Amino acid sequence: MLSQITAITGINLKSIPERWGPSLVIVVGLAGVVAVFTALFAMAQGFASTLADRGRDDVALILRGGSSDSELNSVLTREVATLITQAPGIRRGADGKIEAASELVVISELPKKGEPTPAPGKRATGVNVTLRGVEPTSFTLRPNVRITEGRMFQTGLREMIVGRGVITAFEGAEIGKVVRMRGSDWTVVGMFESGDASESEVWVDLGTAQTTFRRGGSISSVLAQLDGDGAMDRLKASLAADPRLASDVTTQRQYLSAQTKQFRAMIQTLGVFLVIVMGLGAIFAALNTMYAAVAARSREIATLRAIGFGGMPVLVSVMAEALVLSALGGLVGATIAYLLFNNVSLSTLGANFTQVVFSFKVTPGLVGVGLVIAVVIGFLGGLLPAVRAARLPITTALREL
Repeated sequence: MLSQITAITGINLKSIPERWGPSLVIVVGLAGVVAVFTALFAMAQGFASTLADRGRDDVALILRGGSSDSELNSVLTREVATLITQAPGIRRGADGKIEAASELVVISELPKKGEPTPAPGKRATGVNVTLRGVEPTSFTLRPNVRITEGRMFQTGLREMIVGRGVITAFEGAEIGKVVRMRGSDWTVVGMFESGDASESEVWVDLGTAQTTFRRGGSISSVLAQLDGDGAMDRLKASLAADPRLASDVTTQRQYLSAQTKQFRAMIQTLGVFLVIVMGLGAIFAALNTMYAAVAARSREIATLRAIGFGGMPVLVSVMAEALVLSALGGLVGATIAYLLFNNVSLSTLGANFTQVVFSFKVTPGLVGVGLVIAVVIGFLGGLLPAVRAARLPITTALREL
């Protein structure tokens, strides 16, 4: 039987170019399914990797209790922040200094690139961007942040460093430019890269931000280095025991992951819906194409059955044709998605109602899943025509000779 399967499958595959029109229907249909699936999930993957994948499990983020897991909604006074940094579980460095940083998050605006030029005398419409007031320890706790152009801002001056994504996506954020934010002018003195969501932010000196934006000594969050195993539990227990320090404590990775949850769920739901709808269309296209192929080859199938070929080799040959065409369509779709979308940058509204700049990530895993989807659709679309071909009555088919 193996020799029969090999022989008839080879004949089927070699005859595909003679039926390139109907065969192209399967290839194009499945290419569209895989391209859409890969592009949508590459968007979700890129957004998730920009946020959650770069967070650390050994760094704690402390917010005011009940702030809905958002730095924007969190307000901690200077006194509370000081008490938090002295809690057990936070590491002290070799110099005895506490490895924690107080940070302030403020929403500002920048015009997006590509927006229409405003009329004379009118200001360009901006979109929300995160302005973060930081301390020197903020850089220690984020070792992936590095200044790649320009210099560091000076304490006490209205100077800022901007993430690479900000320069990519927004107008007027280049080094040397003066940016007006919430009624005050700031000079861009440097650009930094981090490989995560911080690249969508502008960073300034914490004290200068508090003074400029009239925040007194209040901050949004405390970022702290945990002191070994069990440090998180000790820190949570200590803060929970003091009613003055009502706070939410989580790891940096958990916090960032929570920021992507809603977006990922939306994209995944949309992706699954579109794949199902387009997949059904592709299945019907495959059914029609393979039924037509079987009908066109009924004389050939009858001849093979008459000279001793069994029904199973015929079934396998038809299935092989459907699977080869579906795999080809999957490869075409994955290639299109990779060429058009991989590493393409865009911005979307994040959990803090500010823009997050990220890139599509077409990973080998996504390509593999896309190919599996294509093959499954091809299998379902080719199964019934293959069964029909295998059951084709020899006497009925021979009458067509």
